[in-house]
Amino acid sequence: MNLAHRKAEMKEHYEASLAMNVGDHAWLSTLYFSGAYEEEPDWAIGPFVKEERMTFQLGRQWRDPYDFGWKSGFLFNPSLIERDGKLYMFYRAAPKKEATGSRIGLAVYEEGAGWSDCGHNPIIYPTVDNELLGCEDPKVYEADGKYYMFYNGVWPVSEEQAASVRESMGYEVQVGCDINMAVSDDLLHWEKRGIVVPHDVSQYWAKGAVIPRDPGGRAVRIDGRYMMFLSEGCGGRQHVGFSEDMLNWHFEPQTYLDTSAYGKLYELACVSADRSPGDERLVMDFYYRDGDGRNAAGQALYARREPFRQLSLNKGGTLAWGGLIQYRGRWLFAQGWDAANGDNEMYFYSAVVR
Repeated sequence: MNLAHRKAEMKEHYEASLAMNVGDHAWLSTLYFSGAYEEEPDWAIGPFVKEERMTFQLGRQWRDPYDFGWKSGFLFNPSLIERDGKLYMFYRAAPKKEATGSRIGLAVYEEGAGWSDCGHNPIIYPTVDNELLGCEDPKVYEADGKYYMFYNGVWPVSEEQAASVRESMGYEVQVGCDINMAVSDDLLHWEKRGIVVPHDVSQYWAKGAVIPRDPGGRAVRIDGRYMMFLSEGCGGRQHVGFSEDMLNWHFEPQTYLDTSAYGKLYELACVSADRSPGDERLVMDFYYRDGDGRNAAGQALYARREPFRQLSLNKGGTLAWGGLIQYRGRWLFAQGWDAANGDNEMYFYSAVVR
């Protein structure tokens, strides 16, 4: 496909994203999920309070690689990782809240200096067919001296593919969603490696790419392998991926979370692994819909030696899609849901000290 044709396609999809009605996503608010828990068992992470001093605002518009006037209006669903004392935030920038047409940017926080937005943003933007409707929701992990980003590539589907997605999801979906990968040595320069979950597994829709991370953002091996939990699509069945090197994955159906006591599972957010000596806990953070149709968050406890057998559930969670991190000794995550369209702001939340 030549550049002129790609540019025309990108402009068409961008204009469609501006006309989207975000519907029931407009009410999302971070502290609704994470600001208070009904109970606070010692294994749960949170609840959280807002860290006003860390608010990030994108004060400029990025260059547009396709030069048709793309603009960011809303930032959300970031992933945080620390390197050399600096906090790196990879975030989704969309034309407006929950719209397609997203790209991925990077900002860096240094204590005392504050935030600086990366000068060559967007660092990930649509360049291949399965990203035509956007690059979304980065999840970043460190492993074996490299950095791995898994992100959603969204693309228009055929009628036959749309039917497969509807069957997987149980409701109307007009697009496909792939998990794509990019790799970096320095968190600044990224090489795309393509699709991670093959279509014969995903049925044209896969979300999650949730790999257990330790508090520093490092992917954790379980029984000698890396594991990736998928929570959407895949024929309506939970799947888990396995890898020796973070690059090559194979997937198997595997039930790992039963939320029927609370409601229907909607999406997995993250899995946190404690790195304290002798601590083998995994805490899974998830999004569900309760019996009254209300959206809610929860956490589930596992032992690392038995990662598919939940030991306990608790109402209340973070919905930190990009994973939790410990920064300056406290659990931290970021989300932009509470910003107004056009503000281009991201807010930070730290765990309440018990």
